[in-house]
Amino acid sequence: MSVTINLDGLHQLTSGQTTVKTVKVKGNTVGQCLEGLVKQFPKIKLQLFDKNGKLHNYVEIYVNQESAYPEELAKAVRDGDELHIMELVAGG
Repeated sequence: MSVTINLDGLHQLTSGQTTVKTVKVKGNTVGQCLEGLVKQFPKIKLQLFDKNGKLHNYVEIYVNQESAYPEELAKAVRDGDELHIMELVAGG
């Protein structure tokens, strides 16, 4: 099973491969897919997860353009699905 992860906004953490915009990974859940992503690009782990392995509260995951919130890591994925990782920006 292959899932595509869109890395727009995070491609600077792909080991200097600045042209990488999508990555193919395997997994049955969003969490498994993100594990595959971290194996390929370890620097992304700190950007996505806190020290307890939970997604940072400013990271939003979309599966086929639908939010995976609130149980992002447990959300099931199928072959051909596309994940988008967004970092929310706030300010005042």
